[in-house]
Amino acid sequence: MKKTKQIEQNAKIVNKYLNSKLKGNPKKLYDAAGHLIVNGGKRLRPYMVIRSCQILHGKISDAMPAASAVEMVHNFSLVHDDIMDNDDMRHGVPTVHKKFGMPIAILAGDVLFSKAFQVITDSKLPSSATTQLVSRLSKACVDICEGQLLDVKMAEEKKIPSQAEYITMIGKKTAALFDVSCAMGAICATNKPKDISNLSSFGRNLGIAFQITDDLIGVMGDPKITKKPVGNDLREGKKSLPILMAIKLAKGKDKKIILKAFGNSKVARTDLNKAVQVIRSLGIEQNVRKQALKYAEKAEKSLVKYSSPAKIELISLLDFVVKRSV
Repeated sequence: MKKTKQIEQNAKIVNKYLNSKLKGNPKKLYDAAGHLIVNGGKRLRPYMVIRSCQILHGKISDAMPAASAVEMVHNFSLVHDDIMDNDDMRHGVPTVHKKFGMPIAILAGDVLFSKAFQVITDSKLPSSATTQLVSRLSKACVDICEGQLLDVKMAEEKKIPSQAEYITMIGKKTAALFDVSCAMGAICATNKPKDISNLSSFGRNLGIAFQITDDLIGVMGDPKITKKPVGNDLREGKKSLPILMAIKLAKGKDKKIILKAFGNSKVARTDLNKAVQVIRSLGIEQNVRKQALKYAEKAEKSLVKYSSPAKIELISLLDFVVKRSV
């Protein structure tokens, strides 16, 4: 797929830059900080930073510090997420705290967070631009933390949240970093508020579409692709959009089958597979993809006034994100 190749080529450039910034002593600390970066990831967010800069005729070299900073913040959040969830694996390798131990993992996350702001302030951009970049990224970090706690609270509460509550949560937890990726890319190229706002809107709506689709894959995705057992999110009791829709739509026996598996870590594989089959039979995939498409269309409208190869690439990224197969 052409889009995958473009993202991979971009990732190589970003990885080289990231690796140059994540070196130091003690070496073990920087090995831990770079562990997830070395072992996977599509670099979608840096891709968005760079293309958002290019759509406004900015240079890749100007966008690279911001692209690197966004990826550092993303990986910082992954390290801490894995600690909170006590996960053993990510990207097919042991999580940072499992490989390096809890104290080093916490410090590695802190290094990634701090380095993100250091690479921005060390850039050769005008001081007015770096001030905006730091302000935007710090706000996004606060949003991510708030979204993470909303997710934790949703999981703890017995109440089934509304779709609006779910969108608010993913808007902070996931879409905030997509939003800021595009806004930061724009800031690297221009100081025009309208252009920055347009790219910010594109990123936010893309981020919501991305998470909705990701949650669909988490319920009924192919384990060969997801590297997780089918129905993993259902068994873990995640209150994602597909699961919320399924619980609302299911009646009688079907509802009991879903609820038997939902949040049941000891559910039998046969019962879990039954629940996933019920969810499939309810037409959940089609309904969820409609919701993702709605946000993708909003994102596309944000770029209507632009015309450049970078715009075409950002629009095709929407298709790539929303049409990911399960």
